[in-house]
Amino acid sequence: MIRKGFGQVEPNHLSAQRTGQIYAQLPAASTIKVLENGEFVKYDYENGVVNKTGAGEWMLVFNEVKLYDGNRETYKDFALQAKDAVNGEIVPRVFKTSVGDIYTTNMVEKASVGKDAETELTDLSVGDSLGINANGYLQKNAGGAIQFKVVKVYTMADGQAAVKVQRIA
Repeated sequence: MIRKGFGQVEPNHLSAQRTGQIYAQLPAASTIKVLENGEFVKYDYENGVVNKTGAGEWMLVFNEVKLYDGNRETYKDFALQAKDAVNGEIVPRVFKTSVGDIYTTNMVEKASVGKDAETELTDLSVGDSLGINANGYLQKNAGGAIQFKVVKVYTMADGQAAVKVQRIA
């Protein structure tokens, strides 16, 4: 199944909601035009931006969803977009993830493809290891210091294919 619309996150157990490790003060780098829930970015405080190349730990984009027409819009219809922001500047809300955190998402990128590729979840199984790739997406066998394990092949509330993941490193 291919993801339709923007990325989604269901926060089954994210410790940042209790520890306060939620950040929303820095704007996204000018090269970032869209940030979807479930994407990862780096909180580059030294340079005053959220980006994908700075020093520091990857953090989960989990913005407050703003939907103005509940009859025609769902979570898949929301992402922070520079074209809709004041002066084109978007300021994402990001969560620090910790070992043990669990959430459900449809934001997994196929192996060996670029950022604009469709997301396909049909090749994932319970026990698969996911890392964060250079584009800020979860990807099977991506390596890296932060690792997640697929604990359930699942669906989002709108019926789209998804995986429930647990941070293991």
